[in-house]
Amino acid sequence: MMEEIRFSTVQEFNDHYGVPTLHPLVTVVRFDREVKLEEHMCHYGLYALFLKENKGCRLSYGRTEYDFDEMTVTSFAPGQSIHVEPNPEVPVPKWTALLFHPDLLNRTQLGKNIGRYEFFDYTSNEALHLSCGEIEIYRGVLAMIQQELERGIDKHSRELIVSNIELLLNYCLRFYDRQFVTREEINHTVVKKFTDLLDRYIADKARREGLPSVAYFADKCCYSTKYFGELVKTETGRTARDFINDRLLRAAKQLLADEELSISQVSQELGFEYPQHFVRFFKSQTGKTPSEYRQSA
Repeated sequence: MMEEIRFSTVQEFNDHYGVPTLHPLVTVVRFDREVKLEEHMCHYGLYALFLKENKGCRLSYGRTEYDFDEMTVTSFAPGQSIHVEPNPEVPVPKWTALLFHPDLLNRTQLGKNIGRYEFFDYTSNEALHLSCGEIEIYRGVLAMIQQELERGIDKHSRELIVSNIELLLNYCLRFYDRQFVTREEINHTVVKKFTDLLDRYIADKARREGLPSVAYFADKCCYSTKYFGELVKTETGRTARDFINDRLLRAAKQLLADEELSISQVSQELGFEYPQHFVRFFKSQTGKTPSEYRQSA
């Protein structure tokens, strides 16, 4: 039976990892020792930010896998449950975590605004991938929080700790914005490559190799078929299969404009195994058979 681990308090988290509790509502923990990690469910009653220095495990919310890698930040909120599977290839998980109890935010501006940090939401299953410069900033703010914890609690402690947590979360917002902009640029480049490869395939390879497939272009762009399909859909608003069909249809109309080519020859040029398959495809896309289209064009 899978182990269930609950972190409802900072003390419970610190005890689990064998570190002292310097403050009842907030902790910074560095972990870098060999450990026998078992598959388990982790239930959080705390806000948590983990800077993962390696991929020591797989994380998932229900059926949704959390996308993270080395030098990334994963974030969780109270009430969330995470499925953790060990990575046997990484015997020494390395991470630094900031955890704080929601009570720390009572009667603070951060408490009122915590909802704006959407990376805590269940719907956000993408980790924050940090650049070298961003890692320095992130660690610098964590060091200030740790320094404040080591000073001991006085009347200024809570305000200073909360303000530094807010500073860290605001930096994370900025870094996420940078990540999304970078991804948009990458996605645009991939779709451009997909379009160029597809047009060349239809012109030069379809006759010999058959109809183009999503898997073929995903491989050429060095992505899994699933991820490639999601990328194209995000960037264009259409599925990769629909995108291929659009280009096939455009090529079909250009070929049909040459009346010296028979319907069967057009079908062969586009990679259809049988002419009737081409006729069926063309009619599903236009509402007309190739012959009817040619007569009306």
